[in-house]
Amino acid sequence: MTFAPADEFEAHRPRLFGLAYRMLGSADEAEDTVQDAYLRFSGADRTTIEYPGAWLAKVVTNLCLSRLTSARARREQYVGPWLPEPVLTSDGTLGPMESAEQREAVSLALLVLLERLTPTERAVYVLREAFAYGHREIAEVLELTEANCRQLYRRAVQRVGEERSRFEPAPERQEELVASFITAAREGDLSSLEKLLAADVTWWSDGGGKVTAARRPIEGHEKVLRFLAGALRGFAAGLHFTEAEINGSGALAAWDGDALVSVFALEARDGLIVRVRAVVNPEKLEFVRRQLGAA
Repeated sequence: MTFAPADEFEAHRPRLFGLAYRMLGSADEAEDTVQDAYLRFSGADRTTIEYPGAWLAKVVTNLCLSRLTSARARREQYVGPWLPEPVLTSDGTLGPMESAEQREAVSLALLVLLERLTPTERAVYVLREAFAYGHREIAEVLELTEANCRQLYRRAVQRVGEERSRFEPAPERQEELVASFITAAREGDLSSLEKLLAADVTWWSDGGGKVTAARRPIEGHEKVLRFLAGALRGFAAGLHFTEAEINGSGALAAWDGDALVSVFALEARDGLIVRVRAVVNPEKLEFVRRQLGAA
């Protein structure tokens, strides 16, 4: 039986999107990359394509490498901290989230760390860690030697591992923390928020110059609490909050009516919040807004 290009491609689309997103940290760019791959697939002589899945993975990887080269220059000019686009993961968009390893592999924390890798190192790391490619398969995708891929992987693991940590609590505890944070935020209860924050908590806000946001990380319990006090009186006044699984972990979505205005990803250690990554750049919220609207 033969399939039309579109039907055959759709079977691979979720996996290709997951690959592109992990490579780029942008859901919007990942969608564009997958669409570019479809155009190449539909125009190719498929009698020469023995394994469509492998062929498409190679195309997507190389398209991502091209995008990463130009993205690096753009991100050097980015206003304030850069964070990946948040993605709802409870709907299976990025694959199963059944283990701590699967959740960590798509966390905003890890995707931020991947930014320190070269494009080729990132490709090797993602293909190996997220898709369990062997070094020989990676070498075929990137048209490098197997020895070179092994070296790139070792270097990537070392560079990511320098700051990589496993702070995530059990899923139940994460849900409790998120629920407590939402309740305190809704009620403007600074006393409860204070008890949820670790002494070394850090808050990142990604506004991209599109909206008002802190342009440097806010570090330390007292500074973050003062920031929250001001935010609850100003920005957050009148908003309503919902809970969602974003990038494999519990998170808050802040709404102004039907408009999604922010996503807050929480990272915890020993039952306290140690990292908050707030995406407020409206351009980075469109994909997850559509997901939440369809959920």
